[in-house]
Amino acid sequence: MGKFTYKDIYIEDGKKVLEVNVLPEKYCNFDCIFCPIGRSPKKVDTQMTFDGFQESMQYLENMIERTKPELIFINSKGEAFVHDRIAEIIGFIKSKDLPVKLLSNGYLLGDATYREIANMCDEVIGEIKVITEEDFQKVQRPIEGYTLEEYISNMVSFNKQYTGKFIFEITIVKGYNDDEASVQKLKEVTKSLSPSKVIVVRMEDEPFKKKLGISDERYAEITQALLSE
Repeated sequence: MGKFTYKDIYIEDGKKVLEVNVLPEKYCNFDCIFCPIGRSPKKVDTQMTFDGFQESMQYLENMIERTKPELIFINSKGEAFVHDRIAEIIGFIKSKDLPVKLLSNGYLLGDATYREIANMCDEVIGEIKVITEEDFQKVQRPIEGYTLEEYISNMVSFNKQYTGKFIFEITIVKGYNDDEASVQKLKEVTKSLSPSKVIVVRMEDEPFKKKLGISDERYAEITQALLSE
């Protein structure tokens, strides 16, 4: 079946979605302490070659023919841009007259090469999890030299030229961005980004939910604050 992996078909916003992970294991430019798929043994932000590509593409074609999705969501173990054939994967899906949604943490969207790849997609998701430089370095543990300011700036510059649907996903983490001052900063970042859609999520996976999850009441309050004009 190749090296790609898939989730069961599901319906989202009335569309039949096929979700595919194009990485054989975790490759990411961050090493977040609360990542549900574990540590990043080697942080990377350059493209890599993976075995079994042709077999993986053949199986992807078979999956499309068998499941007849209306949207392909590339949601990988880490940063999908790391796959050196990601543009080819997206191009193949588009050749099937299917829209593509791509999840990226957003940092590489400021790089011209990756920006052009993202521009091929109909929808792109960028995300944010903490709102101070100290917390960014402490809990997201990016590649050395990365800054929160540049992270946000990369997404802003990308969306200014992007013609597709840019989705901004905000994860609320207890003790890091759930206070009023942080929520206000998140609102300011969202305004600067001017995304097509904002999604507010919280820590749902154990063991992180117990220590970093917020109450239903607080989640509702923050969501309302972030989604209001």
